[in-house]
Amino acid sequence: MEGLPADGALGRAVSGSVWRLSDYRDADMVDALERIFTALYNAHRGEKAPVMPWPEPVPRPGDPSPEAKAKAQAKEARAAREGYEDIVSQVAPGRI
Repeated sequence: MEGLPADGALGRAVSGSVWRLSDYRDADMVDALERIFTALYNAHRGEKAPVMPWPEPVPRPGDPSPEAKAKAQAKEARAAREGYEDIVSQVAPGRI
């Protein structure tokens, strides 16, 4: 078993991912090209042209789905709001 390639059939089965090393490299290249394009566009845009937002990276195996990511962001926002309300209630009782 020693010496087998990490992106071979056994390595992919053990990691639970169907991606090969070349797939990760391709995704990294796409991400880099999108960031370069965005940076060049923003550097040379007109004064009144809107700023292009930074692109989202290509999803990789193991990344959370958009639904899971939205759920986690909502949970984080809820926790932040609760923390804010707790601080305000300690500083200014009866305000909330």
